[in-house]
Amino acid sequence: MRGVILDADSVGKDVDLSPITELLDDWQIYESTLPSETSSRIADAQIVLSNKIPLTESNLKQSKVQFISVMATGTNNVDLNFTKKQGITVSNAVAYATPSVVQHTITLILALSTNLPAYLGDVRRGVWQHSNVFCLLQHPIQEVSGKKLGIIGFGELGRAVAEASKGLGLDVIVSERPGEANRPGRREFNDVIAHADYLSLHCPLTDDNYHMIGPTVLSKMKPSAFLINTARGGLVDSSALLAALKSGEIAGAAVDVLDIEPPKNDESLITNFDNLLVTPHNAWGAVESRNRLIEQMKENIEAYLANQPKRQVT
Repeated sequence: MRGVILDADSVGKDVDLSPITELLDDWQIYESTLPSETSSRIADAQIVLSNKIPLTESNLKQSKVQFISVMATGTNNVDLNFTKKQGITVSNAVAYATPSVVQHTITLILALSTNLPAYLGDVRRGVWQHSNVFCLLQHPIQEVSGKKLGIIGFGELGRAVAEASKGLGLDVIVSERPGEANRPGRREFNDVIAHADYLSLHCPLTDDNYHMIGPTVLSKMKPSAFLINTARGGLVDSSALLAALKSGEIAGAAVDVLDIEPPKNDESLITNFDNLLVTPHNAWGAVESRNRLIEQMKENIEAYLANQPKRQVT
């Protein structure tokens, strides 16, 4: 049986792949794969591992693929309708990066609250060295304690961020899903938007919530509020966010995800705005999390070979 890993570099070169590769005698491992290369690379493979490489009807229909293990939780890169119709088993990874994403989210909240990047820049530029007093205080600093953290998406990650935030004294308010009936402990979506000092996104990207954070939602946020997105880039309308930041409609934002990744040179969100922080989709990237991912991929393959699929999506 032959296995293929289409984008091995997406899990980092410092992670040992041998727990996966020792399961089969024949592996082809590619650092990355272009769309034009996918069909030929999976043509003779029975097992395919992919993080973000699209696996569609057009490149799967002529292949021998029997099992796909997605090296992530999200499976929007796989045509699940086709795999189900063709009897191709698909599994994913679950809850492997929670500690990493939580600490990254909290880091972004704190960096925005303390104006950390601006102060670090001042030190590098020699501003502190030429101060007439012992400290610099020209950029606003605020405590997070007593502020409200609005969370949209209360699954594994949303719950973990909420729990960690309580230790900082944040008051967590959780949004119900737009259109759903009231649930205990949840607040109406627009109510959360209007009262949150920090609004953190932790929901999957769907057709229904694409650009859910657009001009209307941003206009309802506090002028002092901050937006944090470590979920999916498509949840936020980039143009609307930039306009809100320029006009002072909101105080700032921090995003770890963009619509197109890696971004193109003309990506609008990569700017020199002091109130906009952009990290390169590495909230999940702690080495411990990536090692758990490899272990889950190993378990998925072993379970499939034993005819007892694990973490099965289709």
